[in-house]
Amino acid sequence: MTTVDPIDLYPGFAARFIDVGDDVRIHLRVGGQGAPLLLLHGHPQTHAIWHKVAPALAGRFTLVLADLRGYGDSSKPAGEADHANYSKRTMARDMRRVMRALGHERFDVLAHDRGARVAHRLAIDHAEAVRRLVLLDIAPTLAMYEQAGDAFARAYWHWYFLIQPAPLPERLIEADPAAYVRDMMGRRGAGLAPFDPRALAEYQRAAALPGAAHGTCEDYRAAAGIDLEHDRADREGGVRLTMPLLVLWGRDGVVHRCFKPLDEWHRVAADVRGGPLPCGHYIAEEAPQALLAEVLPFLAS
Repeated sequence: MTTVDPIDLYPGFAARFIDVGDDVRIHLRVGGQGAPLLLLHGHPQTHAIWHKVAPALAGRFTLVLADLRGYGDSSKPAGEADHANYSKRTMARDMRRVMRALGHERFDVLAHDRGARVAHRLAIDHAEAVRRLVLLDIAPTLAMYEQAGDAFARAYWHWYFLIQPAPLPERLIEADPAAYVRDMMGRRGAGLAPFDPRALAEYQRAAALPGAAHGTCEDYRAAAGIDLEHDRADREGGVRLTMPLLVLWGRDGVVHRCFKPLDEWHRVAADVRGGPLPCGHYIAEEAPQALLAEVLPFLAS
């Protein structure tokens, strides 16, 4: 496997590690100028997913490109019995502490996939900090689990594989992490064609790091357990997102086929807009210009 320094994807960006407590350090890159914008990636990726849109965003925003705990070069602690240290509540708190350490008390968020689930919780638990929120290719976690049918389960098989008790999924992923990344990403509609070889090499490098398979599995285990408890408590308490929310998803993806994303977000948020883009799941890499055309005016308003 070719190893490529991910800094090649972000010339002029500074690499940082920020201690967020409990012996966890979050790896990130910072660049650009203007109002702060936090960008969060999904699975099985890292902050490298934003490299096609970062140049345009960096002209208007100070970008904070973070690796979630369990991913990339961030810490990968052993999971707790209830997976609480990989709950979206804990991962959201990581990002609140990152932004505060950088001097940003209020900021916008653009997030994809797993990072979008962290961003959803960040905007619930720390609503005072999030000015505007953009979520890519997800419906709310609780809605997706409650409405899961055969078509969804077949397409998102990894949701059920990764939550199996340790060490079964970890052992299988660790047998060939590069193949796992290729298969996860390449078996979706667009194949591997949209991915810059440097970015793909970065995802494969990160997936092979010690603890990476465990961190990924713990993220999903938390989503199928403690995260649902938190989401149900929000629903029962009438807690809703209050900031402007833009939701975008791939017209050719599973979320579009199996759910009604805009309807689901209207159930948990007060101010929602959005729609499908001409791509599959990996929006920032498959359709960067279409994404920018939606995100830039939304964040500027």
